[in-house]
Amino acid sequence: MPDASHPAHATAWFEQPWAVALAGLLAIAVAMGVGRFAFTPLLPMMLHDGVVDLAQGSWLATANYIGYLAGAVACTALPWVAPRLYARWGPATLARAGLVATVVLTAAMALPLAATWPTLRFAAGVASAFVLLNVAAWCMVRLALLGQPTMGAVIFAGAGVGIVLTGLAASAMVAFGWRAASGWLLFAVLALLWCLPIWPVVRGAAARAPASAAHAGHPAATPAAPPLARALHALGYGLAGLGYIVTATFLPVIARSALPPGSPWPDLFWPMFGVGATVGALLSARTPLPWDRRWLLAACYLVQAAGIAIGLWSPTASGFAAGSVLLGLPFLALVFYAMQVAREQWPASADSFMSLITAAYGIGQIVGPPITAWLLERSGQAQGFTRALSFAAAALLAGALIYAASALRWRRAE
Repeated sequence: MPDASHPAHATAWFEQPWAVALAGLLAIAVAMGVGRFAFTPLLPMMLHDGVVDLAQGSWLATANYIGYLAGAVACTALPWVAPRLYARWGPATLARAGLVATVVLTAAMALPLAATWPTLRFAAGVASAFVLLNVAAWCMVRLALLGQPTMGAVIFAGAGVGIVLTGLAASAMVAFGWRAASGWLLFAVLALLWCLPIWPVVRGAAARAPASAAHAGHPAATPAAPPLARALHALGYGLAGLGYIVTATFLPVIARSALPPGSPWPDLFWPMFGVGATVGALLSARTPLPWDRRWLLAACYLVQAAGIAIGLWSPTASGFAAGSVLLGLPFLALVFYAMQVAREQWPASADSFMSLITAAYGIGQIVGPPITAWLLERSGQAQGFTRALSFAAAALLAGALIYAASALRWRRAE
């Protein structure tokens, strides 16, 4: 008979809030830092190896973003189309499947089979969406039950941690003359190692928190927002995907083309972006609860637009460094705020609405690389990147205006 004086939940390390937050952080580091964004620091290596050109690199990025969109749509539809199947599998099982797929697909990119790369990047995008959405849903509910809902921001720092580590690893590989294929294998090994601490934690049902716990840590709000408000949230969040993606995909290439040959800086800007993203995610956990997240989203968009503008106005090492940090600082914070707004605006179907706005974000990402490839073809590399970055900054400004208008039109209940 169990000893009631020592309940399992009080002693099991894998049920503690810090373990849940760390497992979520590592899962998103695998899904986003490797499954999604490892391509960014590896693209210059692939270009140097001659296995792709810029146009092909753009389409490989697009294939990954289309996969991310498909994964988000599937996560939106699954609870409605196959509720029994979704209930049997649950977010933890779906997240685990996505993590295994990410490791395998990353390793497969090392194979010299270029014809398969678009399919592999598409599948990696699907896996990334499944991990991000299901881990976020599982961890946020679990942390609310454990009385630590604000620790949900910590899990989103995983993308920044993954970006920093893969970016620094890529810089070292460039210094030692590694080929891109070796980089893909190394990242697959890193992803596998990061998965090991996740397995004992992310399992089973997170259990539904009662209304008072599930919304703890979220600003007070009306039970549901009007449909137009929810549509504007999806549109605004989609513009975030479009606004950052050009820089996030091509930053090392843009910097390398603008700075003198042999400069050590281009390989460091992407890790700087990751450091900014990690710091921003951790700071977002300390945001006062009464603050309207839509105003915070508008501020995030303006900071990212400023980061792009600095790189345009000052294409120097210091300009790119400042722009990288400013682009990264709100990158994950705005994801956390957007998920909070989704839970406020449609609490009865929060997980599905989170998947829906993620799909809108995915559409925004898909638009960016083809536009960049088209501008590069028409205008040449230097002018093409300038026009693409200007377009991205304009999208972020439009997103900021949408959230400001929404906050003014539908004020939160205090």
